[in-house]
Amino acid sequence: MSSFAIIGAGPSGLAAARALQKRGIKVDGYESSHRVGGLWDIDNPRSTMYASAHLISSRTTTEFAEFPMRSKVDYPDHRVLRQYFQDYADHFGLAALFRFDTRVMRLQPRDGGWDLTSTGPDGESTRWYAGVILANGTLAEPSVPTFRGSFAGQIMHTSAYKNASELDGKRVLIIGAGNSGCDIAVDAVHHATSVDMSVRRGYYFVPRYLFGRPSDTLNQGRPLPARIKQAIDTRVLKAFTGDPVRFGFPKPNYRLYESHPIVNTMVLNHLGQGDLRIRADIDRFDGNTVHFADGTSGDYDLVLLATGYSLNYPFVDREHLSWHGAAPRLFLNMFPASFNGLYMMGMIEASGIGWQGRFEQAELLAAFLAAAERDPARAERFRARVTGAPWPDVTGGYHYLGLDRMAYYVNNYAYRAAVRAERTAMDAA
Repeated sequence: MSSFAIIGAGPSGLAAARALQKRGIKVDGYESSHRVGGLWDIDNPRSTMYASAHLISSRTTTEFAEFPMRSKVDYPDHRVLRQYFQDYADHFGLAALFRFDTRVMRLQPRDGGWDLTSTGPDGESTRWYAGVILANGTLAEPSVPTFRGSFAGQIMHTSAYKNASELDGKRVLIIGAGNSGCDIAVDAVHHATSVDMSVRRGYYFVPRYLFGRPSDTLNQGRPLPARIKQAIDTRVLKAFTGDPVRFGFPKPNYRLYESHPIVNTMVLNHLGQGDLRIRADIDRFDGNTVHFADGTSGDYDLVLLATGYSLNYPFVDREHLSWHGAAPRLFLNMFPASFNGLYMMGMIEASGIGWQGRFEQAELLAAFLAAAERDPARAERFRARVTGAPWPDVTGGYHYLGLDRMAYYVNNYAYRAAVRAERTAMDAA
C-alpha cells in the first residue's frame, strides 16, 4: 500500500491525518515543532499567536463536527484551542503518526512520487512517498512592505508580537487594520503612551454578537444571494456599529464581504473615547517621524506592521504548484491540474468555513487517494473532470478585492457545496 506524507500538525494537517486514517491510508506526518497545534500553539517557534488572541469565528461554526470542544465559551482563546487540538489528536491517535521536531527541507519528484528530505533529532534523512500533502499553514510568512526613508525606532511585524507589555510607555503606530492589527490596537491602548493606526482603505466592522447571539450563527440555513445579503447586512451593521467613517476610517470602495470583515468593534469604542486615532497611508519615514500621505506627521517609538502574510512553501519549487500571482492555482485550492502527487490542505480563507470546512477538504482528498489505490477508473474520472471541465465558481457571487491576501479567498457556502459535490460524485462513480 502506498504511503503519503503530511507536512504540518496544525488544524489542517490533523484534519488530513484523520481523514486518511479513516480510509486506511498510510500516513507519515512531519511537524517542525514539538507538538500539535500549529500557530495556535504560542510556544511553537513558527507561531504568530499573541497572548490576547481569541477565535474571531464562534466555537460552533469552527469546531470539528465529530469532536466538539469541551469549552462552552463562544470565542475561546488560544490556550483553549491548543488544548483542543491536543485532545483531538489524542482521541484519534493522530500524534503517533507525526515526527515532531522534524523540519522538511526539500521535496523532489522521483519515480511518480516524491523524495522528502527532512532533518530532525536523528539527523537528515530522505524518504520516498507516493504523494505529499502540504498543510504547513498560510499565516507564518510575514508580508513586509518597503517604505521610503528610514525609521530610527523599532519596526516589528505583528507576527513577532506576543504580549501587550512590549508596548509599555511607547508611542505606537500600527500600519494596517486587519483583525490582528485591531486586536493589538485594543491591547495597546492600555499600555502604550499613544496609539495611531495608519490605513489606506476602509473596512467593515462586524460585532461578535448580534441580537444576543454570536453573529456568525445567524442565517445558517440556505445562503442568501450575494447582493441581497450584502444589502441586508450592511443595513444591520450600520444600525449596530454606525459608520466607521465618523471615526476617521476611509469609506470602503468595495461592498461588504468582498474583503474579510473586521470582527472587532472595541476598536470603534476606543476611537470614540479618544484612546487611539486613525492616520492616512504612509508617505515616508524620517528618523522617529512618520510622514503621512495627507501631509500630516507624527513621532513614534515603535511601528507595528499589521500587513498580513504571504503563502510560503519553501521546500518545493514553485513550478510544481502552478503558482499564479500570489497563490498556487489549484482545483478547489487542493489539486494541481497536473496531478503530480502534491496536494494542498488549508489554503482557503472564508468567513465561517471553520475547521470542519477543512475536514471536508480532507475527506475529498482521502476519497481520491483511496480511489487511486483501489479503483483507478474512479480516480481517473475525477482527474478528467478537473482537467477537462470548467472549475466550479467558489466565489458565491462576491467580487473579491484583487489583493494578494484574497488570492485564495472563497465563499464558505459555495466552496463547501463544491467540495461535497465532488466527494459525492467520487463515491457514486
